[in-house]
Amino acid sequence: MTVGRTLRLGLVAAAVAVLSACSSGLQTLPSATLRPSINVVQQDYDYLIGPGDSLQIFVWNNPEVSMGVTVRPDGKISTPLVEDLEVSGITPTEMARKVEVVLSRYIKDPIVTVIAGGFIGPYAEQVRIIGAASAPQSLPYREHMTVLDVMIAVGGLTDFAAGNSTRLIRIEDGAQQEYRVRLEDLVRDGDISANVDLKPGDILIIPEAWF
Repeated sequence: MTVGRTLRLGLVAAAVAVLSACSSGLQTLPSATLRPSINVVQQDYDYLIGPGDSLQIFVWNNPEVSMGVTVRPDGKISTPLVEDLEVSGITPTEMARKVEVVLSRYIKDPIVTVIAGGFIGPYAEQVRIIGAASAPQSLPYREHMTVLDVMIAVGGLTDFAAGNSTRLIRIEDGAQQEYRVRLEDLVRDGDISANVDLKPGDILIIPEAWF
């Protein structure tokens, strides 16, 4: 074996060792988060209003104060008789109750219903996909959302993606946790066991292969 070839093999071995050391702190998502069937039970998810959402406010028997509004970038809305009401981060039902409190100063026993549209949601609840995806982006969280749903939305992996080295960053109990997700096995090999549930605010980081 030539000296040059020995040196090249040594460099490759060193690179593999460095990669192994860097990834040793990550863990694969626990089996409890896998979704092998539709019967997996998840905690109920309530949609929260966010900036950019469109809202229809109906006040029973008071059409003059019933209207459609868009949540401002500061998370507030304004309507006739209701000014600068903070609505970001609450459910449409909770918003309806807040509007009733304000309108009760002018209308006796107001009954309010709020219907949300647009479904952007708070930024803190959006799922973000960055790195070697065909179309990296932020997506509104949906109930029972999985990494497969996300891959469909972003158009899959690029040709140079190291899908099985994908990191999922999640905040749990106020602390940041990191897990490894096998996106290449899922997307390119059809291994459904690599499909895992996502939670609001998850971040998927898809690196590119070194060689």
